[in-house]
Amino acid sequence: MKWQVTFSRDALKQLKKLDKHTASLILGWIRKNLEGCENPRLHGKALTANRTGQWRYRVGDYRIIAELQDKQIVILILNVGHKRDIYNT
Repeated sequence: MKWQVTFSRDALKQLKKLDKHTASLILGWIRKNLEGCENPRLHGKALTANRTGQWRYRVGDYRIIAELQDKQIVILILNVGHKRDIYNT
């Protein structure tokens, strides 16, 4: 089973707001580690409290918040941003 990555509308907006270097770094990390992987849980950490069911991936000082949809084998990227701002959205 290979996982596919999709982006929410908000995540795409947040990526466009980042500088080109940072955005390409994050997209490269997603391509390398998440697209087509066997188990996306190996690279991230499960979130708790009001974000139960979501996963966090670290890329330097930036975070990717995602939801893993097991039935469709899809990783839905919800938010992308700096670690100081990401959990406030």
